[in-house]
Amino acid sequence: MFGIWGHEKAAELTYYGMHAMQHRGQDGAGIAASDKQTIRLHKDVGLVNDVFDRAQFDRLPGQAAVGHVHYVTNGDTGYSNVQPHLFHSQTGSMALSHIGNIVNADTIRGELEGEGSIFQTQADTELLAHLIKRSGQALSEDTLVAALKKLAGAYAFIILAEDKMYVALDPHGIRPLSIGRLGEGYVVASETCAFDLIGATFEREVLPGELITISDEGLTSTRFALRQQRALCGMEYVYFSRPDSDLNHVNVHASRKRMGIELAKEAPVAADVVTGVPDSSISAAIGYAEEAGLPYEMGLIKNRYVGRTFIKPSQELREQGVKMKLSPVRGIVAGKRVIMIDDSIVRGTTSRRIVRMLKEAGATEVHVRIASPPVTNPCYYGIDMSTTAELIAANHTLAGIGEEIEADSIAYLSPEGLERAIVKDKTIHQGICKACFTGQYPVITED
Repeated sequence: MFGIWGHEKAAELTYYGMHAMQHRGQDGAGIAASDKQTIRLHKDVGLVNDVFDRAQFDRLPGQAAVGHVHYVTNGDTGYSNVQPHLFHSQTGSMALSHIGNIVNADTIRGELEGEGSIFQTQADTELLAHLIKRSGQALSEDTLVAALKKLAGAYAFIILAEDKMYVALDPHGIRPLSIGRLGEGYVVASETCAFDLIGATFEREVLPGELITISDEGLTSTRFALRQQRALCGMEYVYFSRPDSDLNHVNVHASRKRMGIELAKEAPVAADVVTGVPDSSISAAIGYAEEAGLPYEMGLIKNRYVGRTFIKPSQELREQGVKMKLSPVRGIVAGKRVIMIDDSIVRGTTSRRIVRMLKEAGATEVHVRIASPPVTNPCYYGIDMSTTAELIAANHTLAGIGEEIEADSIAYLSPEGLERAIVKDKTIHQGICKACFTGQYPVITED
């Protein structure tokens, strides 16, 4: 998500902010802009560049805007589920953007439908709009706080009204969200890399359980819930975020490099060369090579015109994406014992394809090292791995996984090693969610 308040080119800057975060979602994009009287929306399925061109900015006037790139998680494909969602009422309009997953969504949806609500989308985002309006009052800090208190799960919201912008983060801070300044205006983004692109300066993180109101009068903050122990999604560091982003005062590249260092300490193996699966594994591979005293080489080349495969909505598309995206460098791997570093293994089929490619290119051995723990539990907080049946580590032993992906050996980073690589301050201010690795969920799910 990206939001901006107080800039004459709000929609255009939102486009650039979304472009910087295209890696977070490839299934749709949208921008809603406010000129203090009317909120206008343009959205569609597809990449940011496909959805927008300069003509759209002329139709999105105003000094405030909110944008979103869509990542399909629970089958919520199609135009109607692309965000932001725009809602109109007699008391005003609001555009909502949300990342995460509301774990008590089914209960709330059932209660609201029982009271007469009719939903237009499958998205959890729509729940907040209905909860706000159930009070019969206009959008305000009070009605928003009352609505947020009914939600459980992982959520970061940006809500744009005609005259204000609201920003909220769940009490555990499971999803990242930061505030920056651009001249006299404010910007909000899921990742700080978006600030760098538009020349904004980072101010601070949005705090867990915090509601921020931004208007022409400035920025104010209030608490809608007690701050819990921080549980920022570990997969943000492992895979999702860009290496040049800082999350909760920790640089993503630096944390990934430390993951590789910890992995080399925990799982050494005799080999000739280390290579990483582009792009999210490069930092960990560099760290592993440095710690192991082995050369790091580009044994795999990425086609820059193919999107991220993990976040594609079907396994068939993921496998096809791997074939199109990666090519082995025969001159580097032929005749060599190769350590292949990957950030994670979820389903295993893409890893098998990469191992095969390296061996077909002449690698005599391929030792797979994973810079995160085994994914053995579903994620209920907004990542597309919602059933145990699809997780290879939940259904196979370590030796069985090695056989499935045809590796000569395989090892994972331990949960303790992952935490050592990321968490520098073990107070309430820092901490990661490791639920998909350990089964210990910060927020209990419905079931």
